[in-house]
Amino acid sequence: MALRNILTKEEPTLYKKCRPVTAFNERLHQLLDDMAETLAQANGVGLAAPQVGVLRRAVLVIETNVPEGESEYIIELVNPEIIERSGVQKGAEGCLSVPGEYGIVERPMHVRVRAQDRFGEWFEVEGEGLTARCFCHEIDHLDGVVFTSRCERMLSEEEIEKGQF
Repeated sequence: MALRNILTKEEPTLYKKCRPVTAFNERLHQLLDDMAETLAQANGVGLAAPQVGVLRRAVLVIETNVPEGESEYIIELVNPEIIERSGVQKGAEGCLSVPGEYGIVERPMHVRVRAQDRFGEWFEVEGEGLTARCFCHEIDHLDGVVFTSRCERMLSEEEIEKGQF
């Protein structure tokens, strides 16, 4: 495994649409493993391949909604698509590619995603709350959409410092 550089909002790669993954091989496995190490080191809850400069449809999301005493875990999504959404949540959102900036974004409270695993097998997974937000945020990256374009408004430094959002 290796740490990869996380691209920031100035990089044109972040605004490009990703191509589907068609080869479920060691190269993909290495990408996913590197992304997991990079995500852990960056203390984030999600990471998309274009954020590390790879224009392929692959994302990682940390499932944080786990019962007490159980560990959070990474969900790998290859060629993901949201097939169901319900409810509404509005709250502060940030991004590893837009460090130190946060904005108010409206997202679904619940989503169901259909995706492939690292071996090409199809599966479905559901997310609530933060996990649903992360699924939406990371899948947006695959279409060249950065959260700042979905913001109702960006938060000021004062609001961020005081937690007023």
